[in-house]
Amino acid sequence: MRKARIERKTNETDVSVEIKIDGKGEHEINTSIPFVDHMLSLMAHHGLFDLQVKATGDIEVDYHHLMEDIGITIGSALNKALGEKEGIRRYGFARIPMDESLAEVVIDLSGRSYLIYKTPPSKGSLRDLPVALFEDFFRALSTHAMMNLHITVQYGRDLHHIYESIFKAFGRALNDATAMEGGRKGVPSTKGKL
Repeated sequence: MRKARIERKTNETDVSVEIKIDGKGEHEINTSIPFVDHMLSLMAHHGLFDLQVKATGDIEVDYHHLMEDIGITIGSALNKALGEKEGIRRYGFARIPMDESLAEVVIDLSGRSYLIYKTPPSKGSLRDLPVALFEDFFRALSTHAMMNLHITVQYGRDLHHIYESIFKAFGRALNDATAMEGGRKGVPSTKGKL
């Protein structure tokens, strides 16, 4: 079973994540930030992995600490659940529309972290959540999952739609990259290790 549970406690946040890669898209999310709950639910549902996230933090100060620590914890759980990555496809891709918005996500579970993040200018907020924090979330996730992650928004107008297309595409691309490839023995790398 490719699953993991990670807990991260600091003076600023308390985050626990449980992930099952070969799931059904079932999710139970409570991050104290309703829009983030919505996005992570979409990610799990469209990625077909089971996800539980419980997170609290010093959101009376700012959302940054909690957003980053949620990314760190999800990334760490993914990395642990994937283990040695034997037999996986490794690469994943999805292009997802949400009304007027179109996002593309490409993943390489290479064991090397790197983020390319090309979205419309990160000004504005969804309710009181600054959208610039999503880049910090994905940077933390990609670093701790040890993945190359390329996120490109081709176009979009409504911020809700833009981020919904990103999270749905991320879920689908992750499902693609973590899929077991029939007939493959070992890891998908000429180095013999990811």
